Amino acid sequence: MNSLKLAIAQLNPVLGDIAGNLALARKGREEAARKGAELVLFTELFISGYPPEDLVLKPAFVAACMAAVEELAADTADGGPGVIIGCPLRSESGLFNAVAIADGGKILGWRSKVDLPNYGEFDEKRVFQAGEMPGPVNFRGLRLGIPVCEDIWGDLGVCETLAESGAEILLVPNGSPFYKEKLDVRHQVALRQVIETGLPLVYANMIGGQDELLFDGASFAFQADRTLAFQLPEFDAVVAVIEWRRGAEGWVCENGPTARIPEADEALWRACVLGFKDYVEKNGFKGVVLGLSGGIDSAVVAAMAVDALGREQVHCVMMPYRYTAATSLEDAEACARALGVRYDIVEIEKPVEGFTASLAGLFEGLKPDVTEENIQSRTRGVILMAISNKTGAMVATTGNKSEMSVGYATLYGDMNGGFNPIKDLYKTEVFRLAHWRNANVPEGSRGTGGMVIPERIITKPPSAELRPDQKDEDSLPPYAVLDAILEHLVEHDGGVENLVARGFDRDTVRHIERLLYLAEYKRRQSAPGVKVTSKNFGRDRRYPITNRYREGS
Repeated sequence: MNSLKLAIAQLNPVLGDIAGNLALARKGREEAARKGAELVLFTELFISGYPPEDLVLKPAFVAACMAAVEELAADTADGGPGVIIGCPLRSESGLFNAVAIADGGKILGWRSKVDLPNYGEFDEKRVFQAGEMPGPVNFRGLRLGIPVCEDIWGDLGVCETLAESGAEILLVPNGSPFYKEKLDVRHQVALRQVIETGLPLVYANMIGGQDELLFDGASFAFQADRTLAFQLPEFDAVVAVIEWRRGAEGWVCENGPTARIPEADEALWRACVLGFKDYVEKNGFKGVVLGLSGGIDSAVVAAMAVDALGREQVHCVMMPYRYTAATSLEDAEACARALGVRYDIVEIEKPVEGFTASLAGLFEGLKPDVTEENIQSRTRGVILMAISNKTGAMVATTGNKSEMSVGYATLYGDMNGGFNPIKDLYKTEVFRLAHWRNANVPEGSRGTGGMVIPERIITKPPSAELRPDQKDEDSLPPYAVLDAILEHLVEHDGGVENLVARGFDRDTVRHIERLLYLAEYKRRQSAPGVKVTSKNFGRDRRYPITNRYREGS
């Protein structure tokens, strides 16, 4: 075999939808066949969806996945392309994260993941056993090395073993989640294996949202001479057929495509939108409803919702009270009009006063404080949840990472809801992305162009508007300072003294550290949201709620 037309199936499976994923694989294989492919490379655990977590502990689930792969293998008797596809495998030796290689109507063999990740968002050692060191698979005379995802990231020598045992090319199925600048990290990991083995490497990655994780695709390959062979798009489903030829120095990719990769702000926006879209659609919600306050966070979430779902599936509700500025009402209406969404106003004066009157006896002699502020927020939460219950639309929450870090949010109030697309974005990033969206229409967007977020929403000082003349910076440092402190404490597990050495005020840093620890109980009860940083709240950062540690104390 001196040439290979290899299809990369960069697709969006749904976790647990075994029949649907089999149908998607068949459709992908049919498309690949029309384009002349001889082999289709699907992604990690494609048939089950990834990551399946404790679903794979159910024997019936694994058996159904394996049966689906048998069906797909039988399809290859038609003389069309063979397939490499991810599937959980149960054998006498245990349960494995594996891939099946099928051709000619049967499964030629299985290869199991050797290096199981157990950090950050990954905990595969809980459910899978490590596979044995693999050898190459013979596909129509071509010896394929098939390391699975983490097998090229770790130091167990999986790729070297494959090269030493005769592999001619490395095909890597992946479920690699997105975070900022992750593609550069993947390129470096792949290049290290190319350098160490002297073999070309094809990296196939899935796309789509799965709870908090977002898979961005961006599949690629490197030639044996370390040059980029091809680059597929980010955030788009595609079946691309790439031709490889055997030369004097080994296998070489000819005329591989080079897709444009979005710059930082575009990538963040598209990641949040895709994760939002998939969460709503894969879970069967009938659109979304959210509180539109006239502030930056709700405006950005509304714009993301329209880009993800279309304006017909987005319902914005303004819930003013006595402290709501007239400009906030004007800005919320202007934003809703710019987005073209349904917009309603629900006054909360009567329900808030009703709660206040009911509690008057219990609170007699006590001064008003944050309790009364939170009643306003919780009233709004009740209204949004009532609309959700009545219509089937999911409540979208709108708290950013800065607020969630320091507890600047109300449990059972503005934290109510099913999903939060900006949960892993700091406030300064939210402002920046608002500017970016006003100047750009993302690829695949269901929204329109133009200024969808009114300029005054971006420029006015942020406020929760729960008391007269309230501003966020009354109790927090400026967001540029706050976010720099938080990024160091959260993303890098940095310490107070490191920040002080960098010029930050010691009392301010200690105050923010204290708020960060105290707010853990709120974050445990917050809605999931798209992970876009290397350390989000939830899967990546698992701190105890009961915790008296403070640096230097």
